[in-house]
Amino acid sequence: MKDKSILYLFIDDEPDPIAELTAPVTFELDTTRLVDGKHTLKIVSEDPSGKAGIRIIPFEVRNGPAIAIEGLKEDAVVDGTIPIMINAYGKGDQKSFVITGSETPQSIPYWIFILLVFFVAWAIYFAITSSSINLFTK
Repeated sequence: MKDKSILYLFIDDEPDPIAELTAPVTFELDTTRLVDGKHTLKIVSEDPSGKAGIRIIPFEVRNGPAIAIEGLKEDAVVDGTIPIMINAYGKGDQKSFVITGSETPQSIPYWIFILLVFFVAWAIYFAITSSSINLFTK
């Protein structure tokens, strides 16, 4: 073991490591014990000569139900009455997928209506211009 680096794994600002491992290593980080939100994984490596290196990896945990909001965006400036639709659904576990409520209905984007207007206008134009041309001669 004296010729391998030792790894110390820390979550957030905890003073005690969650694991002390010998490199190279493969492990599974159980995020179910962490609260939803932003966290950091700090890896401190110490080589056989005693030199240390640090790597900090920020990540976000979202084990709880997903929350989708339609009608209000973050940091929006609003006034009056605003219709808001909120949907929250759990993902189940790793072995089964919960389908009920997992799709959030959304309003139709405005650009779809613009495309529809252009298509209808083109169809009317095409019908008018093609009907004035006699394709079959008698």
